[in-house]
Amino acid sequence: MSSQISQQYAFRAQKRLGLVHGTPCYSPVKGFADPGVPARTYQYSNDGRLFAYALPTSVRIFQAENAILVQELNIPNVVELNFSPRGTYLSTWERPIKLEDGAQHKNLRVFSVSTGQELIAFSQKSQENWDIQYTVSESHAVRLVAQEIQVFRPAEWSKGIIDKLRVENAAMISVSPGLNPSIAVFVAEKKGAPASVKIYGLLALSPTPTSAKTFFKADRTQIKWNDLGTQALIITQTEVDNSNMSYYGETSLYLLSAAGNFDCRVTLDKDGPIHDVAWSPNSKEFGVVYGYMPAKAMLFDSRVRTLHDFGSSPINTISFNPQGRLLLLAGFGNLAGKIDLFDRRTLTKLCTIDAPNTSHCSWSPCGQFLLTAVLSPRLRVDNGIKVWHCSGPLVHVQPIDELYQAGWRPTPVDRVPAFPPTIPQAPPPSESVLNGGANGAKTPSAKPAGAYRPPGLRGLATPTIFKREDEGGSPARTGTGSGHGGNGTPTRGYGRGSGTSLGTNGVNGGRRYVPGAPSRTPSTGSETAGEKKRKKKDAKKGKASAAATAPGNDMSGSARPSIDVVDGSSRALGPTTPLTPKESGESNDIAAKKIRNLNKKLKAIDELKEKAKRGDRLEATQLKKIEGEADIRKELDALVLLTGGGGGGIAAAA
Repeated sequence: MSSQISQQYAFRAQKRLGLVHGTPCYSPVKGFADPGVPARTYQYSNDGRLFAYALPTSVRIFQAENAILVQELNIPNVVELNFSPRGTYLSTWERPIKLEDGAQHKNLRVFSVSTGQELIAFSQKSQENWDIQYTVSESHAVRLVAQEIQVFRPAEWSKGIIDKLRVENAAMISVSPGLNPSIAVFVAEKKGAPASVKIYGLLALSPTPTSAKTFFKADRTQIKWNDLGTQALIITQTEVDNSNMSYYGETSLYLLSAAGNFDCRVTLDKDGPIHDVAWSPNSKEFGVVYGYMPAKAMLFDSRVRTLHDFGSSPINTISFNPQGRLLLLAGFGNLAGKIDLFDRRTLTKLCTIDAPNTSHCSWSPCGQFLLTAVLSPRLRVDNGIKVWHCSGPLVHVQPIDELYQAGWRPTPVDRVPAFPPTIPQAPPPSESVLNGGANGAKTPSAKPAGAYRPPGLRGLATPTIFKREDEGGSPARTGTGSGHGGNGTPTRGYGRGSGTSLGTNGVNGGRRYVPGAPSRTPSTGSETAGEKKRKKKDAKKGKASAAATAPGNDMSGSARPSIDVVDGSSRALGPTTPLTPKESGESNDIAAKKIRNLNKKLKAIDELKEKAKRGDRLEATQLKKIEGEADIRKELDALVLLTGGGGGGIAAAA
């Protein structure tokens, strides 16, 4: 039976659309012709029997195995399309438009694949969750319309709605797989009431849910059923993180049983977002990637008991192969693109694959190969497809300019060869790999480039404080006031705050220390650069003060006291020497500051007198300042006498 369906993948680019055979030949499927115009999307049926793509003017349906045209539907502007589970029906979605007669535009259509006849049509404004959801046997079809769950019988579309249930504030639904289907309904928060997920039995739809769970922090949610449809993982997310630790809001994970006999929150031992969740194909265990980077990966059973801890590493993706034998942990997006493959039986790492800039990654139906693709418009260079064997080697490369979509042809597990008891050996690579990545494909670098280092730090060991936790660095610690427990951002030792502690990166009394720079320990008996700067600054201030109090600058002609500074040996520095309180001792600092302030006030009064002589009109406050000149001079004389008699530090010159 497995020989009837060959391995195959499809790709869609700006100027190309193609079907390609898998291992070992990787040749184009004979009989499939490029349409010649850009396709908007493509889709395989769940059983891999059919392949359809949408053009600006029509939709074409093919037999995937030999690319024989089955139907061509003359419907323009189709943006999305999808098959029912058994490939009996094809749903299409167009962007809603305003019709001239004012009628509703029925932009969601359902067609029969065998006849091409339109069976039913609906009005669906939102592109999100646009499609009708079917049970695996196609006995029922369900859609959510304005807080009302509508149930149809696909074999009798003409009869319309056969059952319905109204759920207040229902925002999303998800139909479970399995022979006994259920509907999970997400109810959003409203007017202080918490959000919730309620599960109803589809075959006997009633207002009383079989299972329910309430959430106090949930603006939206993801529902992931296991393959048997007996349990669902609920990922809740808020729009805003009240602790200000994450830009993407807070996330939580719950496990809910369809029968209502078990539900709990999945407790995670590291703070941070939940990056990814995946069920094993055996429906008895699931994996979670969570926490701030480097994230942790953990394996749980169906009762949320820990099975294995994979440790911390820069990852955000987890995936089981279709047979459940292999497990993938990878870091895509803004991470480096490393893929670690593990044997689920022994929980040992098989290999590490470097696939930088990967936008899409998926397992082949046989579970032995990985397809990675660099897609546009996220990245417009190095677009293409790479196929890797589960033991690590690259077996095929296909560079494609402006690649938008790529993926394996789905095949039921019972129609492919069973996964071997031992990890199989890699097949010989294709010619594209042997030729060193022909037609622009780049061969993998033998030596990783690593992080950039400035020339002054090259050849030196990385300080422990800058290493990630999984690279031997110190464990992360949470700073005070973060509101999170032991695994937040580590406190660096070179901060400028008052609480900075001295250590590896805090020297010279808490001053900043640049790793790799020479130390700035001052030698004994010599001045440091900082002290010299401070002396120059004080000298400039003193010169400005002396210029302001010099006799030549007296605009009013009245006598004003000036300051002479004498050192410890009573050596006079001259009548125009600026005041330097630092040299005269700490005891005279306060008096010297007061004298400078009084001199400034006298200078301002002299300027006001000069304005009055020119005939300028003075305000009442300015006149009041002039009247207080006598008091200021009296206070200044008293300070000069006081400092002059206090040990010879400061003398006054009238």
